[in-house]
Amino acid sequence: MGPEPSRGRCLLRWLGLKVCRRSTLVFALLWFGSWVFLNGLVFVHRTILSDYCTDDKSKKILQRVCEEYREGALTGDLCEDLCVSGQVEYKRCLYYENGKKVIEARWRGTPVVLKSKLENFSSYESLGLLEYQDPAEELSPLDVIFYATLEIRNSLGLDISGNASLPPLWGQRLREHGRTYSRAELASLWSLLQQEEYTFLRVLHDLSRHLAKVLGSCGHFYAVEYLSAGHAWDQNIFSLEEVSAGPWTARDMVNRIALSFLDMAWRFDNDFSHRLHLCDIKPENFAIRKDLTVVAIDVDMAFFEPKMRDILEQNCTNDDDCDFFDCISKCNMKTNKCSSKRRNSNLQVICEKIFRPWFSPTLLGAKAGLPLQVDLQRAVQECVETAGGEDEEQDRAVQKRLLDLLTSLLHQGTSSEHWGEGGDDREGIHPHTALNF
Repeated sequence: MGPEPSRGRCLLRWLGLKVCRRSTLVFALLWFGSWVFLNGLVFVHRTILSDYCTDDKSKKILQRVCEEYREGALTGDLCEDLCVSGQVEYKRCLYYENGKKVIEARWRGTPVVLKSKLENFSSYESLGLLEYQDPAEELSPLDVIFYATLEIRNSLGLDISGNASLPPLWGQRLREHGRTYSRAELASLWSLLQQEEYTFLRVLHDLSRHLAKVLGSCGHFYAVEYLSAGHAWDQNIFSLEEVSAGPWTARDMVNRIALSFLDMAWRFDNDFSHRLHLCDIKPENFAIRKDLTVVAIDVDMAFFEPKMRDILEQNCTNDDDCDFFDCISKCNMKTNKCSSKRRNSNLQVICEKIFRPWFSPTLLGAKAGLPLQVDLQRAVQECVETAGGEDEEQDRAVQKRLLDLLTSLLHQGTSSEHWGEGGDDREGIHPHTALNF
């Protein structure tokens, strides 16, 4: 009888020890789980919520702009309507990351997009001359042109002369004899010229229909036209119902948009003093106007030839080191330097990222086997495989073939035998002016 109570006590001690160990393990797991959860919340707050696009934060940013306008720190042709008359109506925040702010609004009933690389006016470098200049003294118009031109040349890598690149507000003041810039105008101009996209769009404002138009500015914020942007998840990339206005099928509209892409690629290669390279080609960076003209709306990664060469020319050990987003070059293994000449072309990347999904057999369905569609698929694949940057003559030949095939498909779609087809697929368009190069 004696050993049994002893065994019972041992068993209880063993069970207690096991329960204690389990409790310790559970506590440790709970503590570790709580630590991971809290750190996760901090990470989400710092990386996502802090940059989250909220209406409240966006409106406060615009309120600060107006406060600084009333204090005389900044100005612009948009300020009066934004801050005094209420002609600018806030709609929603479109994008906010690392200070870059993109806001949808209506300016006198017209949809616009307000943009700034940094949210605060004070975040931009001030014009050094203003810090050392006597407030009673003023810079002459010629001085303004000189310093603005230097800033533009530095930003774009181009040699630009004259005042054609300056916004209308500044150009108008230059034409008024005896008038000079106020400190608010100079500070506002300088904040705008520090934004590469603004400078780029202003310089090419009247030179290309394939770029978004700058409509006005207030301080460091500038307004561009609001357009129907592309989406990677949409099989047609663009919302065609937003621009429909005639008896055309969705497929005909896609063909017309494709023709406009071709026109854009050709013009960016030939219309300017230097070739213009697009290094970030994706649906979200393009939009269409109501006449189906393709427009580049995000040009943060667009570079003219001189600056493109500077970017590509870097040290390398293999060809992969010479890739700069969608702009690639080749590594010279003898010198371990990337070639300063781009190996691919805008058209080649457009064929790969836009045309190939558009004209794939999966998307075309039963029409994929039609002779013209088969020829187009082959031409698109040839375009993808052609190193347009190295063989410009072949690049032009591929471009002409695509142009001929798309034009034939468009004419085929408007012929009498196809006029009655389409049903609910009919979408309208205006006559497209980009059909001819």
